[in-house]
Amino acid sequence: MNLRARVVIVGGGVMGTSIAWHLARAGVRDVVLVERDELAAGSTSRAAGGVRAQFSDELNIRLGARSLEAFGRFGQEVGQDIGLHRVGYLFLLSTPEQVASFEAGVRLQNTLGVPSRPITPREARDLSPLITTDGLLAAAYSPDDGHCAPEAVVHGYASAARAHGARILRHTEVTGIELDGDTITAVTTTSGRIETDTVICAAGAWSRAVGAMAGVELPVRPLRRQIAVTEPVPGLPPTLPMTIDFTTSLYFHGEGPGLLLGMSDPDERPGFDTGTHDRWIPRLAEAMTRRAPALLDLRRTGGWAGLYENTPDHNALIGEAPTVSRFLYATGFSGHGFLQGPAVGEVVRDLYLGRVPFLDISPLSAGRFAADAPRPEANLV
Repeated sequence: MNLRARVVIVGGGVMGTSIAWHLARAGVRDVVLVERDELAAGSTSRAAGGVRAQFSDELNIRLGARSLEAFGRFGQEVGQDIGLHRVGYLFLLSTPEQVASFEAGVRLQNTLGVPSRPITPREARDLSPLITTDGLLAAAYSPDDGHCAPEAVVHGYASAARAHGARILRHTEVTGIELDGDTITAVTTTSGRIETDTVICAAGAWSRAVGAMAGVELPVRPLRRQIAVTEPVPGLPPTLPMTIDFTTSLYFHGEGPGLLLGMSDPDERPGFDTGTHDRWIPRLAEAMTRRAPALLDLRRTGGWAGLYENTPDHNALIGEAPTVSRFLYATGFSGHGFLQGPAVGEVVRDLYLGRVPFLDISPLSAGRFAADAPRPEANLV
């Protein structure tokens, strides 16, 4: 295979396919997306599927809200049913510091049009009847948030991108990026060479290696996170929100007749292992006992592990490298990449075309760490 492309996108998850669709739809010809496995085979297919705008950072709020709008019209605009459930996100708060932080977040979210609000523990229990309110001080809720099917989003974007002329190469691994001085000239792959002057890295947890091929430092570290699925839950309300105990990071939402649930494991160490293990179960059971004891009686029927793509401040890397022409990147989302995929695809399209994006994302440049300007996000799960 010998190809010529205007743009080569590396990574076939939600970020890569969203970027491909936005570029192709804008009339950019010869867009090639390269995925070493199947589409969505990386972190996207292993995401919990939550979509929200409840963040502490204005950039994340606006990216989340913009993406929520896009998810809402996905069927009409992209042509794919993504199983969107606008059941809301519910954060359960147990300390004065958490309450103060989320109250400040709600005020900021409200100024940006997000209908989040603080609620009482009793109101939280009415929304999510599987929880106990012992020790709860307050909660934060936004009805516009929810969850949908990550793989459906990826395949919808991919199909629509192809319809607009983009080419998608599966089972094709990028092995190198050729440079002439500081200018990209080609991407080498296991299927051949692709001549191009533009690379967009959307490789998620594998982005550091892709950046290194072009001499660009992308400080992304992979971290395993596990998810479990339960047996059917009798009487499970169809409006059950994505419920998150912020103290323990335990979360759950409806998944068919049962539940999808997970939480972080502070003993996990960075690495690419996506095997499942039971080491996290005692801590998971402890969190359930504390906040949702009804979950303890449910039998696990399945589960999987995926990779977060963490950065030092747990916020995304979006921008264009100043040292190489042209290397763009959208990675390092630290657990909130899927939900921002639509908006980030739009932003990267505009960066490529030289347009002014709807949002100034320059504070999310990878160079912020060298400039000692981290931008931490507090509302992470």
